[in-house]
Amino acid sequence: MKKTLFCMLSAYGLCTAQTTITKAFNDPVAGETVNNLTVNGTVDNSTTGANVTFNNASLTLGSPFTATYSVPTAGEVTTFPGSTLKQVSSGATFMYKQSASKLEITGIIIPDATLNLSANNGTFISYPTAYGHTETDQAQGTFTSTTANGLCKGTINISADASGTLILGSSTYPNVLRIKSIQNFNLHLPTDTTFLFPVGTLTITAYSYYDSTHKFPLLSTLQTVINAPIAGINNQTTNTAQALNLMTLSTRELAAQKEGLKVYPNPAQEFIEFKGGKENYTTAKIYTLDGRLIKTSDIKSGKIQVSELPSASYFIEVSGKDNKKSEASKFIKN
Repeated sequence: MKKTLFCMLSAYGLCTAQTTITKAFNDPVAGETVNNLTVNGTVDNSTTGANVTFNNASLTLGSPFTATYSVPTAGEVTTFPGSTLKQVSSGATFMYKQSASKLEITGIIIPDATLNLSANNGTFISYPTAYGHTETDQAQGTFTSTTANGLCKGTINISADASGTLILGSSTYPNVLRIKSIQNFNLHLPTDTTFLFPVGTLTITAYSYYDSTHKFPLLSTLQTVINAPIAGINNQTTNTAQALNLMTLSTRELAAQKEGLKVYPNPAQEFIEFKGGKENYTTAKIYTLDGRLIKTSDIKSGKIQVSELPSASYFIEVSGKDNKKSEASKFIKN
């Protein structure tokens, strides 16, 4: 059992350091394809702060789809000057400019409108970004639609506003950093070069959940709100959500959980109980994810108290009667 627990601790030990978004690890590269899944249900983005739990256990994963990165064509670079990378996913196209310190948006193409931010590129992410990072950037350019066109100007607010543990369906991911981005654009007529009289607005709100072992977000949401009466669009809201496709890994994890120790509730606040054969367990040891033993307890009535533990993720190892093989599992203390 010690060998098994050591392997579990070693695997999760890779995730215990604070997640930081870096160019070396997270910057997308032309030729990459990201496998994602649609998300069924509404993602809860309300939690903020450090050492929190992003509880989205009620969500289920749906159909697969991909996001592809490529080098822009010469024509696209002419339209969106400075672009070095193109992303296409689910009917939307994003044009980016890459540099040593950030990834910038040069253009956004969605079904209802196109934003060309060649006059002043907007920041997508700066490198490095860790919890507590905030920045505000200005962006400016043009917009076009099937019924109208004009100028756009706005503000992009980016913050790494939360970190902790993500529960996504039946899977749990520690050491997650959440990035929030709000892009507020005013739309103007082509003649309003002083940007005094907006004729519409476009707001894009995005949340992305990163961990330290995957290059792309584990979970992300995007809300687009367009109000442009001049183009015949009145407060049109579109919401999308996607999860990184880790189905193979998730299936293996579920198989392991089926055969091994099961604890509940998880996350826990006061007590932890055990499912299946709990009468055979007499002693429990609780470890931090880096392998430090912090509590040894007798199991009374099939449960142990955890209320005194700080909010974090832990491993629990139980042993019992009749030389029963020790078993281990992972749980979250809220």
